[in-house]
Amino acid sequence: MPNRRTVIIGIASMPLAASATAAFAQSVTGDTISTSIGDVIIHPVAHASLALLSGAHVIYVDPAKEDFSALPPPTGILITHAHGDHFDPDSLLKLAGKAPIVTTQEVMDKLPEALKAQATMLRAGETGTIDSLPVAAVAAYNTSPDQAKYHPQGIGNGYVVSFGDKKFYIAGDTEDTPEMRALTGIEVAFLPMNQPYTMTPEQAADAVRAFRPKIVYPYHYRGTDTQKFKDLVGDVADVRLIDWYTGATAG
Repeated sequence: MPNRRTVIIGIASMPLAASATAAFAQSVTGDTISTSIGDVIIHPVAHASLALLSGAHVIYVDPAKEDFSALPPPTGILITHAHGDHFDPDSLLKLAGKAPIVTTQEVMDKLPEALKAQATMLRAGETGTIDSLPVAAVAAYNTSPDQAKYHPQGIGNGYVVSFGDKKFYIAGDTEDTPEMRALTGIEVAFLPMNQPYTMTPEQAADAVRAFRPKIVYPYHYRGTDTQKFKDLVGDVADVRLIDWYTGATAG
């Protein structure tokens, strides 16, 4: 296990003014989760990309080649790993502005030079802050021997972001690792399930029974029967099925 360290990531972007939020109100859609610092809107973008918006906080997760032009500019960006459906350097250059970026060593090595000064690397097990929100990196990798080539251990991250009293877990590309199963206190989890790259519905449901998130969203699920996952989870968690692929441009 790596040594635990805490990294404080500076807020490089200005807080989004209320008037700016209002200007994008018709484009920002999704479920709303109440937290001690205000509501968080979960906005699916496409495939592996999403936005979490709360007050002045606009956190983008894995913005690749999707169109974010109808959304507010980011105040923070999380990137789980370097695969093209999660990370695109050219798109990131156009999108990032001065927003702080949290990512992995692999992505840091591939970032455009213009963005490196605002980026910070977290290893699995390390914690920090982004746009004043606590964030923790969680190992993301394949555990099945025949799938290890897709996401080897020690390369990718998932992230737990805390909005006040609520923890949001974005798993990234992973199977049901011991690190995932050991999580506690998760309010909302975003879990991938498509073969052969991530989890099966059965693996994902078994993980949910282990770490007991209150609300679960399947994402990164192209070609997978998410209803089967929901049925397998039953009343262990509130599984919410959203079409992550409407208007998707990700590969």
